[in-house]
Amino acid sequence: MGEVIIKMPDVGEGVAEAELVEWHVKPGDPVREDMVIAAVMTDKATVEIPSPVDGTVIWLAGEIGDRIAVKAPLVRIETAGGAGETQPLPSSQAPTAEVMKAEIARPAPAAPVAATPAAAAPPAEKPLAAPSVRLFARENGVDLRQVHGSGPAGRILREDVEQFIVQGAAPALVKGGSAKKTATEEIKLTGLRRRIAEKMVLSTSRIPHITYVEEVDMTALEELRATMNGDRRESHPKLTVLPFLMRALVKAISEQPEVNATFDDDAGIITRHSAVHIGIATQTPAGLTVPVVRHAEARGIWDCAAEMVRLADAARSGTATRDELSGSTITISSLGALGGIVSTPVINHPEVAIIGVNKIATRPVWDGTQFVPRKMMNLSSSFDHRIIDGWDAATFVQRIRTLLETPALIFIEG
Repeated sequence: MGEVIIKMPDVGEGVAEAELVEWHVKPGDPVREDMVIAAVMTDKATVEIPSPVDGTVIWLAGEIGDRIAVKAPLVRIETAGGAGETQPLPSSQAPTAEVMKAEIARPAPAAPVAATPAAAAPPAEKPLAAPSVRLFARENGVDLRQVHGSGPAGRILREDVEQFIVQGAAPALVKGGSAKKTATEEIKLTGLRRRIAEKMVLSTSRIPHITYVEEVDMTALEELRATMNGDRRESHPKLTVLPFLMRALVKAISEQPEVNATFDDDAGIITRHSAVHIGIATQTPAGLTVPVVRHAEARGIWDCAAEMVRLADAARSGTATRDELSGSTITISSLGALGGIVSTPVINHPEVAIIGVNKIATRPVWDGTQFVPRKMMNLSSSFDHRIIDGWDAATFVQRIRTLLETPALIFIEG
């Protein structure tokens, strides 16, 4: 029998460690070549780790949420080959944003490592279980602290809870026939959710925010948008408000370049960017990500719309590359129809501005002689008050307002 060690891959860009976000196997499981055995995350890119060989898993490096150093052992697989035998990863597993080759190393023949059975792991003070298992236990009134876990490192599986119930440890009923609910759930912050938390703490602790809210009459733009969507080619995506806002941002930035900047507060250096790389805050099943529409200054309305759709799809499917999720110089945050009346968006550090889009609603507006129905929308925008003064913030947003209220100006060059 032989043994293969899969190491944490080097994902580049000076990353020293990555976080374990998924295990697809446990000790004792058989694996096939090319089978995904784990997923790790660094920054906002998730990398799947495939097995390079057929064999049996005999050891895993850690639990979900653990950070593992680059090139540290991640998985040990027992193979049918001779001692020290190793197999190269197939060329079909070339590094991509979704799948990156794991580094394989031979263990020293004189120092084989024995598998540690999951059952031998000491019981944890906080039960280890997936959210779905916790929900199942909670719905059945089962205290997970009383359940023995048969998964890796004592992780509690759904079948463990089912067995616990079958064995007669069902919850006691109170008067009326309903089960008492005494369970609590502690959820470890891992993966993208932890990245988001760290980013928000960084932004709010370092950046003194000033938020400015301006009301915008979107009636004319909405009429134009409806006309353009009605006449669009089949190859063009449906236009939302955001491509118009992106083009308005480009024009406003040409007059106030200090807003399109990043601030290295450790070095005390402001970098103004001639390129306008617009981050679009996008909700995904895993959490909030910010794919970046690069060089918006060189794109028209339809091009902005198409690129935004492409990037949003990639972000939601988890296939966006590191480059597509970094490098923005200013960010747009929109909750669409859920946008509320006012919001206080958090700046995407190290940028100095973020433009928040609230929902469009028909409101009565006084035109000087009477109230008329108009489609109104608020822009709630935040600025780094160390770099952008209140007057400049208001001037910038009011320029965007003018462009959106008179949308023909968006298409005028110069």
